[in-house]
Amino acid sequence: MDSLLKKPVRKPGGFYEGAYKLFMRRNSVYVTVIIIGAFAGERAVDYGVKKLWENNNKGKRYEDISVLGQRPVDE
Repeated sequence: MDSLLKKPVRKPGGFYEGAYKLFMRRNSVYVTVIIIGAFAGERAVDYGVKKLWENNNKGKRYEDISVLGQRPVDE
């Protein structure tokens, strides 16, 4: 009965120990995670900067101005 009332003992280390066991134990897995993380981070930064640029320059770009390159109509 006493074994049912005792709190479970947590292992020390927690997040860092789990990350080590999952990613850093083998060099091949560690290098793969670094490469995939760098690629994903680059894509996220590129997407964010592009959205920021488009929102900041809305209506100012060449594609947004409809009368550029058109000849005046003689009536």
